[in-house]
Amino acid sequence: MRAALGVILGLSGLLLSTRAARCANVLSNDWSVALYDHSDTTPAVASDGTICFGTWKGELWALKPDGSRKWIFRAGSEIKASPAVGLDGTIYFGSRDRKLYAVRADGTKRWEFRTGGWVDSSPALARDGTVYFGSWDKGFYALNVDGTKQWQFKTGGPIVSSPAIGAGGTIYFGSHDKKLYALAPDGHEKWAFATGGPILSSPALNSDQCLYITSVDGFLYALNLDGSLRWRLRTGGITESSPVIGPDGTIYVGAFGQPWAITADGKKKWGLTSDDEFYPFEASMTVLADGMILCVFHNGLVCYMSPDADPRWMYYLASYGYGSPAIGPTGAIYLPDCAVANAPGGGFSALRAGVSLAHTSWPKFRCNARNTGNLQDVAP
Repeated sequence: MRAALGVILGLSGLLLSTRAARCANVLSNDWSVALYDHSDTTPAVASDGTICFGTWKGELWALKPDGSRKWIFRAGSEIKASPAVGLDGTIYFGSRDRKLYAVRADGTKRWEFRTGGWVDSSPALARDGTVYFGSWDKGFYALNVDGTKQWQFKTGGPIVSSPAIGAGGTIYFGSHDKKLYALAPDGHEKWAFATGGPILSSPALNSDQCLYITSVDGFLYALNLDGSLRWRLRTGGITESSPVIGPDGTIYVGAFGQPWAITADGKKKWGLTSDDEFYPFEASMTVLADGMILCVFHNGLVCYMSPDADPRWMYYLASYGYGSPAIGPTGAIYLPDCAVANAPGGGFSALRAGVSLAHTSWPKFRCNARNTGNLQDVAP
């Protein structure tokens, strides 16, 4: 199965250049919107089906499920952090203008909070309305629902890792200071785990058992929730890909620029290596309700494959960045699409798949469709 995936990846450059070559199992495009811009964020899908995402021009877009535009909110600089949507429809997102924003469901600004650095860390939303996020100013912030500061925790390096909230309210996040932190809801440090390199990715929580995180030191770590090491696996390379979890406990993550599958006890099941010389993979994978895995490579190949890496269908974009696909309530796949006609710089598309997000503890980047990063918001 791995060889089959390798052949497809190896041929994808030729297929992308000709654009005429199509397989019978290529997924169809449902609709596309011209952005005239590039997006690296993972879209958030609100309870009413609204799709929200940011762009490098500093625009937060909101689209209806049919692809028509609801509104655009303009921040002061690029948006790399993925938005999160609260239960009341408020959208929270960070920008490189050093601010975290709260925008109402109608696109009007609710409040903004200024930090001392870029905000590339995607916010996590607690059930009591607290908003957690990190900044390049080395600070980790907790804001009240009205945008006032509840507390601030200082680390030894910039924070681009997006926080995860456990079932008991503990907040987990990484820092460039090479540590993974666990903070109580009141902001005091419960523990810190030191790795051998900066932590760019975000934690994935395996219910109340453990969490997974990658580090620039080239390891995937499994930590017990008391901060002790369960196991670690050498993967190699620098990655921003965050782990996700399949129905059988398999961990899927980008490792050394390629997708890997790892057993719950830390053994490699399958994965490509740098020797295969395929296009790099940096985004997080997405697990669907039928057990299939969705991955998007930098060259624009969207691959839908079985848990044993058997490719079932594909779709071709012109190129792709670091964001991960979002899955709508009807199974639509939402993602940036640089292949949109007459949209120099990029567009945004919905692909017709019809399979919903998997009901696992962490099936995608930011845990759920609303991107809350909160284990308590996992679909039953």
